[in-house]
Amino acid sequence: MKLSSRSLTSSGRIAGRCAFAVQAPFGHIRLSSNRNPQLAWSGAPAATRSFALTMIDADAPTRPDDVNREGRIVPAGLPRAEFVHWLLADIPASVTEIAEAACSTQVTAHGKSAPAGPDGSVQGVNDYTGWFSGDAAMEGTYLGYDGPCPPWNDARVHRYTFEVLALDIESTGLKTGFAIADLRKAIDGHVLARAALVGRYSLNPAVGLR
Repeated sequence: MKLSSRSLTSSGRIAGRCAFAVQAPFGHIRLSSNRNPQLAWSGAPAATRSFALTMIDADAPTRPDDVNREGRIVPAGLPRAEFVHWLLADIPASVTEIAEAACSTQVTAHGKSAPAGPDGSVQGVNDYTGWFSGDAAMEGTYLGYDGPCPPWNDARVHRYTFEVLALDIESTGLKTGFAIADLRKAIDGHVLARAALVGRYSLNPAVGLR
């Protein structure tokens, strides 16, 4: 299988319009258009009955001590963990592309309650749900796609892995709001093929990402 995206630059940078936030001349960052990126895949096995899609940041800091704090830097060598940005299951086998902005067109405070997606598909919960817990202006259940917003003082460029998995089952049995652990359990033993694409993103002007 092969996965591609016109929403990434030739160097692999995720377009700012597809991010949760972009750099700002004052105040470090501002909210962005939060458009889901265009994704297209090909070469699935003939036995494919559905697809699943994930987008995961592999570089989320494991400690919050320095995150987004003036005069501090999140060191590049800090141990990192996953941060889930998008989970989509039960994509019909006839679907081989998701258009940019088809599933998300803005930042939605408290999370999208019914994000759009391919007919018959179900969307999981992303990790902004936990990130915004306790924030009265933003907390809620974040379903579907929400784009990159790495710490603006992170010395490391974040890597976002988009992965499409071809499955031998028509339905995972998952319900809206499922978590990454639920998806991994549901597709265990059912993956026929997979394709991945890595995008890069940073909000730290000192990093100089192109």
